[in-house]
Amino acid sequence: MNQPYSHGHFSGSPLIEIRGVRKSFGEHQVLNGFDLNLHEKENLVIVGKSGSGKSVLLKCIVRLEKIDGGSLWVLGKSIADLSQVELDLLRSDVGFLFQGSALYDSMTVRENLQFPLRRHVERSRGENEESLIRATLESVGLAHTVDMLPEELSGGMKRRIALARTLILRPKIILYDEPTSGLDPITAKEIIELILKVQQQYNTASLIITHDMDCARVISNRMIILIDGINYCEGTYQDLMAVDDERVRAFFK
Repeated sequence: MNQPYSHGHFSGSPLIEIRGVRKSFGEHQVLNGFDLNLHEKENLVIVGKSGSGKSVLLKCIVRLEKIDGGSLWVLGKSIADLSQVELDLLRSDVGFLFQGSALYDSMTVRENLQFPLRRHVERSRGENEESLIRATLESVGLAHTVDMLPEELSGGMKRRIALARTLILRPKIILYDEPTSGLDPITAKEIIELILKVQQQYNTASLIITHDMDCARVISNRMIILIDGINYCEGTYQDLMAVDDERVRAFFK
């Protein structure tokens, strides 16, 4: 089943364009000709079973994993052809929210947010560092945590701080790896609301992988179902709910 749905409400060149991407680990074929377009200001959700290659795809986009074939373009640049310096520069435009938040345990919240700013001095846009940190923490509702250590934060707070650390560079794209995983329903709902707020406040485009269909329903402008290493079908949540294909319907039960 190829992509039968087309949605023309996004204009301009895609921020991410993936064509025929393949990725294997030994004999295990994870991506087998995967295609995707991510457009400006779009929340695109990818759902798939555990082990289907969702996280691998995100790592390929920022070249934490190298693709075996196909083409992968991010912000008009072919990822495979970038030098390390060019890749580092591009990564500052692509925020990556890891599943485990990946905060530095020995650093305060302030120091966690200072870290990317000091690696990419040019991204502060002349703003005062402390003001930028405070404003970014306020945007995720956690200005009061600035001097706290990660061990003093709840799981949901860590997720918010990790998002603040991503937002402080004002990326054009944010990649979310299972943003509600391991959170209780109330905290998960707060994170979903925050993702929507970020989209509206910062005009980011986001690629979100999740197995949480409530999350997918609320935040997606468009969804892709990843099966057998390919973009099995895509459309809005409502489009996909109406598909008469047992492999698709299984996600909505």
